[in-house]
Amino acid sequence: MKRYKQTEINELAEILKNDGVISVPTDTVYGVCARMNSKKAHDNLMQVKKRPIEKTFPIMCADKEQIKSIAIVDEKAEKIIKKFMPGPITLILNKKDDIPTYVNNGRKTIAVRMASSKVLKELIQKTGCPLFMSSANQSGEPTCANLDEIEKSCPTLNGMMEGNVSFNISSTIVDCTLDNIRILRNGPISIEQIETALKK
Repeated sequence: MKRYKQTEINELAEILKNDGVISVPTDTVYGVCARMNSKKAHDNLMQVKKRPIEKTFPIMCADKEQIKSIAIVDEKAEKIIKKFMPGPITLILNKKDDIPTYVNNGRKTIAVRMASSKVLKELIQKTGCPLFMSSANQSGEPTCANLDEIEKSCPTLNGMMEGNVSFNISSTIVDCTLDNIRILRNGPISIEQIETALKK
């Protein structure tokens, strides 16, 4: 399986534009991704991960504007984005009405992250849309810790980006759709940090 340097963004973006699936290092763990604006790319990612159909993928965006293009950002979410993004946090937000059903199984909500590295941001921008982003592993198995493990676990990938991860722990997931925020998964950012940010 071909491994690409972080300078080979154009080649990796072309794979994504052609509905391919690649692995990339994120700030939290190694991820596998596909472009959001293609059902075929979505289905290819499902096959790589052997993921149950009812499980949806988080969406990795390049910046706040891209998040706002697919989700409804209220005052709470705005404060969290300003304080913690880009960073190891995933927000559950209400989706925009024009999001295709396949993106999130027709649910009202969508999970969003913001690219924390310049390389990942550039990859999203060159692909031309946000990316489905999931941890690099088979569904239900531990997240892969390096490229060799990813290649073994996900042998049908179309390419891999070289690089390291920072935290090696999955992002904090925060549900912002309720009156009071709720932590759905603990991660590098604590509920206390988020509550402090919301009080400002």
